[in-house]
Amino acid sequence: MNFAIVGCGHIAKKHAKAILAINDAKLLAICDTDSNRLESFYTDYKAKKYTSFEELLNNKEIDVVNICTPSGTHAALAIKAAAAKKHVILEKPMALTLEDADAIIHACKKNHVKLSIVHPNRFRPAILEMKKAIEAKKFGKINLVNASVLWNRNDDYFSQASWRGTKNQDGGVLMNQAIHNLDLLVWLVGDVAEVQAYADTRLRNIEVEDLAAAIVKFKNGALGVIEATSTIFPVNYKESISMFGESGSAVISGPTANWIEHWEFEGEPKEHSQYMKEKIKQDPFGLPGHQHMISDMIEAVKNNKEPAVTGEDGRKALELVLAIYKAAEQGKTFKL
Repeated sequence: MNFAIVGCGHIAKKHAKAILAINDAKLLAICDTDSNRLESFYTDYKAKKYTSFEELLNNKEIDVVNICTPSGTHAALAIKAAAAKKHVILEKPMALTLEDADAIIHACKKNHVKLSIVHPNRFRPAILEMKKAIEAKKFGKINLVNASVLWNRNDDYFSQASWRGTKNQDGGVLMNQAIHNLDLLVWLVGDVAEVQAYADTRLRNIEVEDLAAAIVKFKNGALGVIEATSTIFPVNYKESISMFGESGSAVISGPTANWIEHWEFEGEPKEHSQYMKEKIKQDPFGLPGHQHMISDMIEAVKNNKEPAVTGEDGRKALELVLAIYKAAEQGKTFKL
């Protein structure tokens, strides 16, 4: 299948490397309105160059368009790609409003093309083990979960591009960094019923939050605690997903949430906990998440099935971010 990458910034490199690593995939085209950035990207990833998105869409050989542009541009580009009968792989967040997210989903369904939202953390080996434990009901009734993103995005990061840190094109630490972890919470635990939250811009000169804390109540009764910031001094500290149930406890943590820190279940010997830690330690990253997503799209198209991360999945993560914003703005519980 032939792929085109639109937007040749930092994240586009992960897409390009993933496409090049898969036998059934070919990077056919690249597109950016900045000719210098396009030329620089072309140096490493040879493909047909376009500065016009519309012109790229006219290329009938292209099967899938990977959209890697600033978040605020996602909706317009994805809708155009769907209208041109191209399947869409869309970087997170899928949009900045639910209206735009719904418009993207509708356009893809109307034009009978596949839509996949980039939440590659689902494919981390430790996270997959947690998902399997949940599906096997090893936790029993899940009671408390936690998502923590304690990272650093300094002034140099925000000055690299004018759209970074803006409300209309980017969003803050929840929308840009922690949305992956919110996606994991919903995927692992289930839909959220209501939210209480605080959010603020404390240390960075940006339009959006650099600090947020929230308590969420899931529809199944479990509670979740979310903490996210881009202000940790001097570099990223840690990222973690914790889950505690009536018959099991697990914590996945590290500079990124790739290592098992704690793993204990009723009826399992303590040696198994150490075995699981060592098993993940041997290969904490596994196959790159973007590579999983490219392969999954190919399978979805060939077998006419839904991608692993659907537009509806992307919408749920976005809805939770926006609910936290609303709860923080209103100073009261926000019901989804």
